[in-house]
Amino acid sequence: MAVKKGQMMPTFSYEGVDRKGAKIKGEMPARNMALAKVTLRKQGITIKNIREKRKNILEGFMKKKVTTLDITIFTRQLATMMKAGVPLVQGFEIVAEGLENPAMREVVLGIKGEVEGGNTFAGALRKYPQYFDNLFCSLVESGEQSGALETMLDRVAIYKEKSEVLKQKIKKAMKYPATVLVVAAIVTIILMVKVVPVFQGLFSSFGAELPAFTQLVVAMSEWFQNYWFILIIVVAAIIAGFLEAKKRSKKFRDFLDKAALKAPIFGDLVYKAIIARYSRTLATTFAAGVPLIDALESTAGATNNCVYEEAVLKIRDDVATGQQLQFAMRVTNKFPSMAVQMVAIGEESGALDAMLDKVATHYENEVDNAVDGLTSMMEPLIMAILGVLVGGLVIAMYLPIFQMGSVVG
Repeated sequence: MAVKKGQMMPTFSYEGVDRKGAKIKGEMPARNMALAKVTLRKQGITIKNIREKRKNILEGFMKKKVTTLDITIFTRQLATMMKAGVPLVQGFEIVAEGLENPAMREVVLGIKGEVEGGNTFAGALRKYPQYFDNLFCSLVESGEQSGALETMLDRVAIYKEKSEVLKQKIKKAMKYPATVLVVAAIVTIILMVKVVPVFQGLFSSFGAELPAFTQLVVAMSEWFQNYWFILIIVVAAIIAGFLEAKKRSKKFRDFLDKAALKAPIFGDLVYKAIIARYSRTLATTFAAGVPLIDALESTAGATNNCVYEEAVLKIRDDVATGQQLQFAMRVTNKFPSMAVQMVAIGEESGALDAMLDKVATHYENEVDNAVDGLTSMMEPLIMAILGVLVGGLVIAMYLPIFQMGSVVG
């Protein structure tokens, strides 16, 4: 049974006898039953019974997904095991036992089965392209070929950790305003559907004409009560359409990438994050002994932005013709002067990876400061929006009462 790319390996339940004659049973993922039997025999297990474990449909829905944080933790733990002198296969077993996510544990045991079956570590990782990108696999392959796998794994772990921290900082900047605005929208809808109708019944007993602002809010409330389902359908359709367009249309993704760089508040944050990712990825790959042209090709995809992906590929082509990296970067007009100058110093001194690492650290700190500044700036803006929404509704409801009080007075 062949396993398609991106598809989880089947799991086999087995019963048998180990080398000491003790009965043993367990489960193991493998590409097929034949490979599972070969792997068990290599472990000294005489198989009495083996069968493929059937997957529960509900289990598939409830299973946690493998996240980039899971991959980062796996890389760091395996790097630590290897630096301590633990053999690779045994390292897989120890790491798998300590993982909380069952899906990630299944991936690690699948990699272990591949390596025990004679595959290389990099080859086993390439069986899971949805979790381990080409850059990760290439660095591990470089470490295996040079005989310095533990050192390379440590570098990959540092790279993944830095990338994850950067990613979390950007998420923090986006999550706070989005969460507050969603809460504001929910509060507004509750007020429109539950609170305004109570005041509407009170106003009908006045027998007087309501202020224009109050009439507008009452009309909106009636629309919400009668057509709330249309609002939900429209919002769901917009979100689904956006996600589908982003998934299927490269032009739409490119448009979003360009728009992100030009965004008035978040644009500078996105720009600094891209420079940090570019510098960190290029520093890691070049320090690992990957040729500069190949390192630039891997770095292009790691920028996660079409504008800079094209720029880095142009730099790669220029470097391939014999130009210096710093000159090729300068020609694109996409990189800050400080980064270009540091690269120039690195090329002249023969310490390009160290200089790129300093650039990455600088811009990661810049992202951190930008996130803090953005959060401080957004707080009063969000409070103002909430004040206008909730305060406006309160004023609209009490305007008729104030007017009635002034007439009576």
